[in-house]
Amino acid sequence: MTNPYSLDHARSLDATDPLPTRRAEFHVPRHDDADQAYFVGNSLGLQPRGTRAQVEDVLDKWSMEAVEGHFRGHSQWLSYHGLMREPLARLVGAKPLEVVAMNSLTANLHLMMVSFYRPTAERPAILIEAGAFPSDRYAVASQIAFHGFDPATDLIELEPDLPGGLFSMEAITAAIETHGHRLALVLWPGVQYRTGQSFDLREVTRLAHAQGARCGLDLAHAVGNIELSLHDDGADFAVWCHYKYLNSGPGAVAGCFVHERHAHSGVQRFAGWWGHEPASRFRMGPDFVPSEGADGWQLSNPPILGLAPLRASLDQFDAVGMPALRQKSLRLTGYLQQLIDERLADTLEVVTPRDPAQRGCQLSIRVRGGREQGRALFDHLAAHGVLGDWREPDVIRISPAPLYNTFEDVFRFAHAVEAWRDAGR
Repeated sequence: MTNPYSLDHARSLDATDPLPTRRAEFHVPRHDDADQAYFVGNSLGLQPRGTRAQVEDVLDKWSMEAVEGHFRGHSQWLSYHGLMREPLARLVGAKPLEVVAMNSLTANLHLMMVSFYRPTAERPAILIEAGAFPSDRYAVASQIAFHGFDPATDLIELEPDLPGGLFSMEAITAAIETHGHRLALVLWPGVQYRTGQSFDLREVTRLAHAQGARCGLDLAHAVGNIELSLHDDGADFAVWCHYKYLNSGPGAVAGCFVHERHAHSGVQRFAGWWGHEPASRFRMGPDFVPSEGADGWQLSNPPILGLAPLRASLDQFDAVGMPALRQKSLRLTGYLQQLIDERLADTLEVVTPRDPAQRGCQLSIRVRGGREQGRALFDHLAAHGVLGDWREPDVIRISPAPLYNTFEDVFRFAHAVEAWRDAGR
């Protein structure tokens, strides 16, 4: 019988999986003449092989058509961002008019808060999770101060109530209900970046709205990772990046969702020319008339060279579909959890929830023995072609991305940890 903790078994899992790996469609970094076991798609996804053709198509069009490239052909630049609309909507469970690819995540967060954080003396507060990604905290604190309120009292940070820095739904409920009379906005992650915990976004949204607050979502670690249903869940807005699981390159153009109920409203916003309705945009009139839906929050014309890699990525996600990718992700993380439980429990502690419904691709792992041992293991893994992600003070994040990671990759991680442990660390 095949040893379930052997390389042969891992390879057999790869050979028989219902969703064969699409690794060949990516450029995988090499280490000692072999593919690296790359588990950092939660930070920067690998480059799809189709990316270069999309970028070169834009470069060719620019070289041959110059300014006329704005108006010629299916991929004309005037409407280029619209090529992303339907696949992006399918990816996040939204209607096409609710999504747009633009700017960067934090820029989009500020633009959304201009519209959906409208504090009053009675309701000045924003609720986020303690330990939020620093950019989110900087953004919300600066917005509170910009409106003349005090982040020391009006930025409410919910502390985790479970071991490992996790949050129970009961704690989230209690915080929203306790502070509800003061809340102007609840800003919550789809997947918490440090722990990998995912949340019931529909319930978070319901709780916020029940208290009369707006609800926004940071989906940086959720998009392309877990299945989303943004329209049905009902948040007022969501923002995310495309350089992690969406494999669209460093600093890639980000994404934004604005719920349909705001599509035709006169909600206040910062306006820009590209957000003006297309039918009259080139009349160059003095009065801003917003485009329908999320497009109405655009400012400047989109960076076409920056959007080209997103086209390549969305083609891949459309070809497979998030349901199939999610099921493959569950199998990969399940195998990783099994190997840790059975072989490495004396060395590693997984802080991400065991319940698959409360996590995505990422398992956040602490090394027993503290930071010094954790850094030693992290460096050992990297030296042996297994690349994870270090987060201070003591977390290694391992994220098997279902498009390109394999069961053999997962086995290589476990085998490298065993070798380090058995060598006496």
